[in-house]
Amino acid sequence: MQRHLITSAIPYINGVKHLGNLIGSQLPADLYARYQRARGNEVLFLCATDEHGTPAELAAAKANQDISEYCEEMHAVQAQLADGFRLSFDHFGRSSSQENHKLTQHFAGQLEAAGLIKEVIETQIYSHVDRRYLPDRYIEGTCPACGFEDARGDQCDNCTKQLDPTDLINPRSSISGATELEQRETKHLYLCQSNMRDNLENWIESKTDWPVLTTSIAKKWLHDGDGLQDRGITRDLDWGIPVKKGNSPWPGMEDKVFYVWFDAPIEYIACAQEWVNAGIHTLSFPATILGSGEPWKLVDYIKSFNYLNYDGGQFSTSRGRGVFMDDALKILPADYWRWWLLSHAPESSDSEFTWDNFQSSINKDLADVLGNFVSRVTKFCRSKFGEEIPSGGDYGQAEGSLIDNLASQVKCYEKYMEKIEIRKAASELRAIWALGNEYLQSSAPWSVYKEDEGTAAAQIRLALNLIRIYAVLSQPFIPTTSEKLMLAMDCDDWSWPENVLEATNTLIAGAKFTVPEMLFQKISDEECENWRSQFSGTR
Repeated sequence: MQRHLITSAIPYINGVKHLGNLIGSQLPADLYARYQRARGNEVLFLCATDEHGTPAELAAAKANQDISEYCEEMHAVQAQLADGFRLSFDHFGRSSSQENHKLTQHFAGQLEAAGLIKEVIETQIYSHVDRRYLPDRYIEGTCPACGFEDARGDQCDNCTKQLDPTDLINPRSSISGATELEQRETKHLYLCQSNMRDNLENWIESKTDWPVLTTSIAKKWLHDGDGLQDRGITRDLDWGIPVKKGNSPWPGMEDKVFYVWFDAPIEYIACAQEWVNAGIHTLSFPATILGSGEPWKLVDYIKSFNYLNYDGGQFSTSRGRGVFMDDALKILPADYWRWWLLSHAPESSDSEFTWDNFQSSINKDLADVLGNFVSRVTKFCRSKFGEEIPSGGDYGQAEGSLIDNLASQVKCYEKYMEKIEIRKAASELRAIWALGNEYLQSSAPWSVYKEDEGTAAAQIRLALNLIRIYAVLSQPFIPTTSEKLMLAMDCDDWSWPENVLEATNTLIAGAKFTVPEMLFQKISDEECENWRSQFSGTR
């Protein structure tokens, strides 16, 4: 048995997440966690909400709520949606937890003791109208790199360039829209990331099995321009983790909090402590861990994704563009979305959600292949043999060929799942489903039954066993459907088909089964067009 600690990028607390967020982190992590559990391995799958920083404060202000009450409410909403999409977290924590407070302050103390934190007097934007500093997303303006007029103070959504608020052209307050802004000096703590460049580069170079996307992004930050820069880890905000070194006050920092990028990744560790008591990033977080000088476990593997776009544009939480998790579940069950998102995961390049592609994929893959196979087998058996696994007959050459092909494709499926090559794994799974339909077409038990009832019984017995095997193999992708299949087969044996021949004899003659209700309703052209119109604007 292997032990796997799996985390996904923790989502911001500022509202319901869209489908692009879901496929970019939580859903692939859930797929891998479910697969490893299915193989008999011990898994701890953790996630949390990222509750500090300006996005949280702005969202709370927009909702006219106290920030702590807003975060508590939205954590419950995101947890409920995670359940709705069958995300199998062992614990869904909060970066505002006391565990994260203590651990963040501990790391800060260790880094300061190691000489990796310095005090810097910097210039920030101050708003006279708002009577406060405007860090990060409290300020918007024109991007100096691409000219995008709605760039934020931390990053441009258009060209993705990382920014400081003072970089923006024609800056304005995100709170009041005020342009009466002043540059003022304020003192902050900086993490001396530049001192860790060699350590980080050596560590990244050692990860020869990481996806090219992951390492290329990390190396880009290490070497582009002036390379990895020291970065502020504190902010002039009220909401956040108070700046301390361990349990001791930090002189001159009494009215400041840690910057969200510093404390949020630490929640990956603190979340495990929350789990006991009840990613992961590639550079800054490892710099924190390595710099502490303590024997923390560094990440073994990071899976990165490109962007999922929406119908010719970008998904956007802040701008309400695209299909969001709550709306998605209102119109279709989770397995429809899980299958499409995972089978179209933006691994090697960006991918795009379109309603036509979604309709085609659901109808062809889920309804016509898997759903059709299950319906044909169970209904035919009920009509000819009753609702029990038929006895009589033996597996012949055609069955042996099917079992050999199935065994080969299961190995391919396992290979891609182990490597977290999600689209290839989905393609193999669909091919495994297709084997069943191809077998039915070639063996034609409805015709064989007229001349040789025993052989037809053996064919149907094999096909019913395939349904159980499909349930086990499909569970990481479509868990609710898999549970329906196991319930229909009156079986609770979720063992992985390590030996496919043995697996095709799991359901024995005489065992009961039921015909399940239609597994997947086809999406009509009218429904597709209605949803296209419904989600053409913004929330």
